[in-house]
Amino acid sequence: MEPAEFPEELADALVRIQRLVRRRLRGGLAGPRLRGAEVELLRLVEGRPGLRVSDAARALHLAGNSVSTLVNRLVREGYLIRETDPTDRRAARLLLTEAAEKRLGDWRRRRAELVGRHVARLGPADREALRAALPALRELAVTLHEEADET
Repeated sequence: MEPAEFPEELADALVRIQRLVRRRLRGGLAGPRLRGAEVELLRLVEGRPGLRVSDAARALHLAGNSVSTLVNRLVREGYLIRETDPTDRRAARLLLTEAAEKRLGDWRRRRAELVGRHVARLGPADREALRAALPALRELAVTLHEEADET
């Protein structure tokens, strides 16, 4: 593989894996289908309970009105609670509902089972290569996130 081809090959492989995992996990889910941005928002709130809508928009690199639309839908579907921020009555803080916590937990379990099954089908050398690549992939995610923060 030519050095110039590597970034494109890597990006294609990562996108293809993510798309296939999402498709496989869609089946068997209870409740309405959640879009990628909705799941990202729920995962963000899970890690930062009480997050403001404006902070969520910055973290997700989305326009504030786009995040507000996501929040409204997730509140209607029973996955988010929007409460008034006691320090700034104009701002809303976001919290997960029990239904969202259950759905995210189920999603994580099913994702781990799916990926685990397929990783187990690989040979020992390929499994070890994936394990060894994890630190570099995490660092790649950090640098991509940092660049997004700069723009």
